[in-house]
Amino acid sequence: MKALLAFLAAGTLLGAADATQPARTPVLVELFTSEGCSSCPPADAFLMKLNDAQPVAGVNVIALEEHVDYWDRQGWRDPFSSADFTARQKQYAAWLRVDSPYTPQMVIDGQHELVGSDSDTALRELAKSARRPKVPVQLTWKEKSTGQAMLTVHVDATKSSGDVLLAITESRLASDVARGENAGRNLKHTAVVRRLTPIGKLKPGEAFSTDTVVKLADNWKPENVSAVVFVQEQSKGRVLAAGELGLN
Repeated sequence: MKALLAFLAAGTLLGAADATQPARTPVLVELFTSEGCSSCPPADAFLMKLNDAQPVAGVNVIALEEHVDYWDRQGWRDPFSSADFTARQKQYAAWLRVDSPYTPQMVIDGQHELVGSDSDTALRELAKSARRPKVPVQLTWKEKSTGQAMLTVHVDATKSSGDVLLAITESRLASDVARGENAGRNLKHTAVVRRLTPIGKLKPGEAFSTDTVVKLADNWKPENVSAVVFVQEQSKGRVLAAGELGLN
């Protein structure tokens, strides 16, 4: 956290809309967390600062907050938890040779894992990621209607192959935790993954394009919903491309 404060104090923030600055490299930042874990709120807060402040020069942080379900048996069932995110974290444990999943765990571009509240290490890894260019991703919403929208996806060709994944996220969420390690706390979240699905495969030397229907649950607020599309190597987990677009 000290490194983040130093960035802010030094005035090194680069506005995403500042046309005088060079284009930022999108970097996918995944946080595996749980409302049942007392060590997780600082990591949740740090992810929110990364997402809102975008403090690293040359980097566009694309945040995904993924709530695992193995804490749900410890007194509080996290309303955002899913066994799918637990399975994804276990896959990262295999890719990154981690002994066992833990929370809070941050994974940067599918290649670097660290304790989610370790801001100093996270900022250093994000700065390194800015030097690794990614394949462009273009996203466009069309045919929006009540309860659903059509998302057009285009990913430029690359030398590698990978799975094309679509994450639907919702920000500005909060919970009043009644039991468990965080009992009595109001926990705030950003970029909570509501749904994560594969939508295709990127083949070496070929661009990828598709239209996909995004259905919205009744309890989601459309103004807080975004689509994140990223391409991930099947064998190593490296993120080859990433893009994000808010519904509104």
